[in-house]
Amino acid sequence: MLLLLGAALGYAGLTDLYLRYVKAGLQPLLLVAGGVLIVAAVATIWFERRRPRAAGEGAEQEHREHEHHEHEHREPRIAWLLVLPLLALIFVAPPPPGSYAAMRDGTALQQPWDLSALPADDPVPLGLVDYAGRAAYDHGRSLGDRRITTSGFISLDESGAPYLVRMVLNCCAADARPVKVGLTGRIPPILQPDTWYEITGVHTDRQAADPINNGVIPYIDVMEARPVPAPDDQYDSAS
Repeated sequence: MLLLLGAALGYAGLTDLYLRYVKAGLQPLLLVAGGVLIVAAVATIWFERRRPRAAGEGAEQEHREHEHHEHEHREPRIAWLLVLPLLALIFVAPPPPGSYAAMRDGTALQQPWDLSALPADDPVPLGLVDYAGRAAYDHGRSLGDRRITTSGFISLDESGAPYLVRMVLNCCAADARPVKVGLTGRIPPILQPDTWYEITGVHTDRQAADPINNGVIPYIDVMEARPVPAPDDQYDSAS
């Protein structure tokens, strides 16, 4: 079991699978944990095989009695069903939470620590959480009238109003919470929930209060919107 669990952690850490469970920065720790489990499993097998064998009739008889005693107390075969969660880890990885979860949880937007000057690109590529923090807590001063390009998945509230959302992590997928940005301006007429979009637009002073936790939801004035494939890492890190 140790060997299988270590191999599963190693496989997840060496592929994009681990991004379904933890944030990207924890990949080294995940690989180290998998390596430790594999080493522990190999060491256990090695020590078991090095047990000295008894010699002579008396020793052989004692050995047979000992084996019989061990056989009587051997773990039930049903214990191998513990392998199933490991197989599920590899073959049935859960999808990241989407619009259903996002619209049933309050925004996790927090005041940003870094409000450094934007690069000279036009439009400026900016993470959704970064844009939302600057728009909500810096009142757009660091954004000015610059064109911004950001991305996220679409969520619709009960009235059908669209939001661009990214789920943020403190540690793992179990604590994922949404950061929402409202859309105004040239919004596509038909938006499907959970569809990923790249939005190019400019800051607007418009804001709203999240009805769930009264958190700030900033808006972006959309100039262009195009659907894009979902990224490998669909989470962002909490500020």
